[in-house]
Amino acid sequence: MRKLIIPFLALALALTGCAGTPEPGPSSTASSGVWANGFPANATIGVSLPPKTTCCSSPIETLFIDRLQEIGFTPILMFAEGGRTEQQAQIKAMIGAGSAVIIIGAVDVSYLHEELASAKKAGITIIAYGGLLRDTPDVDMYIAFDNCQVGTLQGTALLEGLAKRGDGPFNIELIAGAPDDANSKTFFECAVKVLQPKIDDGTLRIPSGQLTQAQVGTEGWLAANVQERFNSILSDFYSDGTLLDGILSPNDTLGRAAITTIADASLPIPVVTGQDSETESVEWIASGKQYSTIYKNTAVLIEETINLVQLLQKGQEIAFTDTTTFDNGVKIVPAYMVPTVLVTKENVCTAYDPVTTASHAAAKTPFCRGEVGANP
Repeated sequence: MRKLIIPFLALALALTGCAGTPEPGPSSTASSGVWANGFPANATIGVSLPPKTTCCSSPIETLFIDRLQEIGFTPILMFAEGGRTEQQAQIKAMIGAGSAVIIIGAVDVSYLHEELASAKKAGITIIAYGGLLRDTPDVDMYIAFDNCQVGTLQGTALLEGLAKRGDGPFNIELIAGAPDDANSKTFFECAVKVLQPKIDDGTLRIPSGQLTQAQVGTEGWLAANVQERFNSILSDFYSDGTLLDGILSPNDTLGRAAITTIADASLPIPVVTGQDSETESVEWIASGKQYSTIYKNTAVLIEETINLVQLLQKGQEIAFTDTTTFDNGVKIVPAYMVPTVLVTKENVCTAYDPVTTASHAAAKTPFCRGEVGANP
């Protein structure tokens, strides 16, 4: 049996708020948060993640625990199934357990100020994982997939997909994610930067006139909100026979919602982008129903995160990929961005790492099995 090794007394005290002042971790740190003298090779490493339903699946847990244990660390990994309050308690437990590093995929990136301050007083290095911890000086580094690259690839994919249909001009509509999600803003802005020259020269037209993130944002990332919005768009701007050629969608769920709405209206399916390589969308790409998605190899993100921990343990310098962009409202947080992969029908059968969740979705489709009538 795999065990998440947690010193019971420290955990119990931390969860009940009776731990008192936690014992400090390694005593010597640089002002950047990088350990000047490293820390023990068997140190406790905390990993605090959002609920599995919103962030992860079982391979994530396995990849973190097995790899940390293989190196010699003592991992504590917890999912905040109860939301923000539970994550706060879990981080306090990790502090009380004497963690040298805590990796935090936050339920709410602006809600852990007290816990982060306590961790820093205890000499703990904080790594923001997947989302930048906001409005706090007490975060040392940030690791995530390259969100601007995601948006750039989405914009590029939309243009490439449209080009396969002719020279244009093309009618497109835009979808953005939740307005209160900082990642959503990055996806959208970097995608529109690719599209803007073609909007300016008239190759791309937006009949609805909805151009800004405020106009095209999707509260809560909810598919129902996209369906409601596109029902209105189709009724108001495409009921006269105007053809909708393309949709910029920030993720697979919202892209499928738009496709479903258009199909229900008995209209031709446009070129639609996505992200996350959700199983249904991978199958739709193989069948030609959705044009593209973005593959974010979680195994690589986890491995790079653990590499950061190893460099910290050894007291070695970290070569961040970006030391100027990520302002959390208090400080510029040095970042390590992990690249992503654009997936279309051309590479859908070969793009996926078999370790991760969606890896075999394409391989199971008739198209990737090479069955009669399944090729483009």
